[in-house]
Amino acid sequence: MLRSLLLCVLSAALLPAAVTKVEILERSDIAGVPGIERVQAKVDFALDPKNAANKAIVDLDLAPKNAQGLVEFSADLRLVRLKDAAKRNGTMIMESANRGKISMPNVGVGGRANPMRTAQDLGDPWLVQQGFTLAWVGWEFDMPVNPDLIRLTDVPVLRSITGPVRAQIQLTTKETKQSLADLNLDAYVVADSKGGRMIVRDGFDGARKEIPRADWHFTDDGKSVEYPKGFEPGRIYEVVYTGKDPVVAGVGMAAFRDYVAYAKKQGETKYAIAYGPSQNGRFLRNFVRDGFNADEQGKKVYDGVWAHIGGSGVGSFNVRFAQPSRTRWDYPTDLPPFTAEGLLTKSRANGTAPKLFLSNNSNEYWNSGGSLVHTSTDGKRDIAPPADARIYYIAGMQHESSAGPTTAAVQYPGNDLQIKFFMNGMVIAMNDWISKGIEPPPSQYPSVARGELTNLAGLKFPKLANVHTPAKIYAPRTLDFGSDFLTKGIVSIEPPKAGDMLTTLVPQVDADGNELGGVRLPQHSVPLGTYTGWNLRQPKIGASEATYVNIGSLFPFALTKAERTASGDPRPSLEERYKGQADFLAKTEAAARDLAKQRIIVERDIPRIVDLAKERWAALTSPVSAKK
Repeated sequence: MLRSLLLCVLSAALLPAAVTKVEILERSDIAGVPGIERVQAKVDFALDPKNAANKAIVDLDLAPKNAQGLVEFSADLRLVRLKDAAKRNGTMIMESANRGKISMPNVGVGGRANPMRTAQDLGDPWLVQQGFTLAWVGWEFDMPVNPDLIRLTDVPVLRSITGPVRAQIQLTTKETKQSLADLNLDAYVVADSKGGRMIVRDGFDGARKEIPRADWHFTDDGKSVEYPKGFEPGRIYEVVYTGKDPVVAGVGMAAFRDYVAYAKKQGETKYAIAYGPSQNGRFLRNFVRDGFNADEQGKKVYDGVWAHIGGSGVGSFNVRFAQPSRTRWDYPTDLPPFTAEGLLTKSRANGTAPKLFLSNNSNEYWNSGGSLVHTSTDGKRDIAPPADARIYYIAGMQHESSAGPTTAAVQYPGNDLQIKFFMNGMVIAMNDWISKGIEPPPSQYPSVARGELTNLAGLKFPKLANVHTPAKIYAPRTLDFGSDFLTKGIVSIEPPKAGDMLTTLVPQVDADGNELGGVRLPQHSVPLGTYTGWNLRQPKIGASEATYVNIGSLFPFALTKAERTASGDPRPSLEERYKGQADFLAKTEAAARDLAKQRIIVERDIPRIVDLAKERWAALTSPVSAKK
């Protein structure tokens, strides 16, 4: 306690460069979880634009500076850890918070419960009980003020600078007014309310059509747009306008770097793992690609980096007029290098390359160019990762785990595959790698050479009644954002000039429609149905042949041979596969034990996997389910 309190009053002269102050705002027990505490703090930073480690931060040299010539900003910090420091294992897992929200349920923490005050918020405390310190530091600037969100604050603003900004709108219901920001975050204000363009297209590869300027207008606050004729569901609208006062968004990369560098120097942790799913995964790919794993003294910051379900992309995190939440389409997301070796180039050059995990689910192959992580851009050959990287693909998984309810926005029943068991195993594998030198499990991903990847025409999905496979696979295109984009991070062309489309592939399937290659979790290898990483949009929300981003499907097997014969289902029924529940559970347990031997999952989770299988069997074979 005394040490933490002392950190509140340390002066800038006594602290390492970049971090100037750590102010502990609250330190409290997590209710209902003995021995685990929550720490809430504020971290102040000051960056030297002349330092080599900061040269990659776009526009840092233009930012306002203090009397010492440093650029100042702050960030929220949250820690969850064992109260007894002697029982901690010396590893901090720093998550790049997803739009300010905790999303670590995938690694043993439950519920996306940002407050982190109760046992229910924390969920499964296992990782903390193993001694890991879980941490979050704010890196994103455009979120609303909310005490539960983990924010980057006091971000430097470049007053009087203007430039092109593009907002993208795709809705599920017809509306006449929309924010210029993504997901109700903060938008750049319009500098010229009389200018701007509105464009519409159908599909990511559709032709753009201009909407007359007289048909729409900006709102008085300059943060929204009104289109009285209405934005049609499913169509992709783009509003290009001149924005003003961009922030120096790249300081978020420095915050993510410098707090951990500080924690290591202060002896708060010996090892550090950066983890992030989805947007966070793209953030980490961007972080590594741009060489941010070297601190201001040139030392390695993160020993391991795990970018999960980030597809092959990076993002609008460190450019002028950055929009971190934007992903598709035609934003600076799906840009080379895509492969592990390419991402590690800069950190290899200065000796700070981390151990690297790149993991994706099935969904990312359909919607985020996932195959480009390990194939050539023409789709003709495999590209293996280097020795200090691993690539894992989880077969049949949608973007994130869910209980599997069907949403009104999609055509097919929801996917209920659970990934948390894989995540627990991989955290231990990464920590063993960085702290003990124990090699993690070999990479597991679908291969071109083995026929485990295919284009859409070659997909051998079984013919099921009233089921249609997607009409398209998302594929990035080469994009030209202007002559200063690659060297200075300044976009001058919006929308960007689009060039050739790259070749992306999706996992091939077996006779059941379940995917080949990669990690097959027990739910998938001992299946109750066909699991896909894709689902289709409902006709009422438009673009019904397109995938509904992030959502997968489950097509349950028939209960009996007679039932599946009557419906024309080519897949064997449950009674043809298993001798009953006991046989199904025994096969599930055997599959789980095999994964534990491979160190894909931990032994501790085997009973939980069997319990989940028992629940799923009961749900699919109950009289109510059987009547559906």
